[in-house]
Amino acid sequence: MGVFSFFNKEKKQELDKGVEKTKEAFFLRLSRVIAGKTVVNDEVLDSLEEMLVSSDVGVDTTLRIIERIENRVKKDKYLGTKELNRILKEEIMSLLTESDVDLSNPFVLSDSIRRPYVIMVVGVNGVGKTTTIGKLAYQFKQQSYNVVLGAADTFRAAAVDQLSIWAERVGVGIVKQAMGSDPASVAYDTLKSAIAKEADVVIIDTAGRLHNRVNLMNELTKIKNVMKKLLPEAPHEILLVLDASTGQNAIEQAKQFVAATEVNSLALTKLDGTAKGGVILGISDQFKIPVKYIGIGEKPNDIQAFDKVAFINSIFGE
Repeated sequence: MGVFSFFNKEKKQELDKGVEKTKEAFFLRLSRVIAGKTVVNDEVLDSLEEMLVSSDVGVDTTLRIIERIENRVKKDKYLGTKELNRILKEEIMSLLTESDVDLSNPFVLSDSIRRPYVIMVVGVNGVGKTTTIGKLAYQFKQQSYNVVLGAADTFRAAAVDQLSIWAERVGVGIVKQAMGSDPASVAYDTLKSAIAKEADVVIIDTAGRLHNRVNLMNELTKIKNVMKKLLPEAPHEILLVLDASTGQNAIEQAKQFVAATEVNSLALTKLDGTAKGGVILGISDQFKIPVKYIGIGEKPNDIQAFDKVAFINSIFGE
């Protein structure tokens, strides 16, 4: 088992399969770095830096990793390329575990949290936001929680329709209004209904627009404020959904949404279909906001709580 007590062998196998493309690309690039080399010198470190950047780890995170390895080289005087794989893994692990947060199962609610637990989901169109909401609803229902969805992305009929399909598919309630309705009104009605039904979890979908940050921020702020009238601590979680396959674009989206609203958790989708999974390392390090969930398939149960240790072990084939 990994760090999580609930991270069992089956989950580990699913994760290994989900990151297979990232792992293959990572090791192919790493093998090129050390090909024909015996000592970790400046040339190898320069090649390693280029390899990490091309793996979508991100420039800032790459430079921190390289600096740590440089310090190891200076301290140990002599390091062979055969040791580079182990050292690289150790330094990435060290970097990403410095900002560890609560490692409990995110699909199990703390008894100290006043119900319902409210998650407001944000992200641009096309990243898998609605699918992620459906998967989260399924996972919470598997824990015997009463879940209600709110279709507050009222600017796209397809968004409401898709969320309705997911609600029916996983067997949870949904609150929706006519196309073009005020998103804040939908969020208010959803939370009001959830409180009346003594629901455990509320998940609010929001419009996936980013072209105008001021309008986005105003809209999200309005949604938060109307929910606080019913439940002062709502939303408990503002979850930003990012598409791992977009690489550095995901980091740029994160920058804009973090600037626009108080994002406190992240979900990375489509991890199974990309070799750009290294972006998780950069996002975890750069924003110090926990990557809470990863999507590794299309089925309702193809979502996992993100375990940094298990993820890195999978990337390094352990």
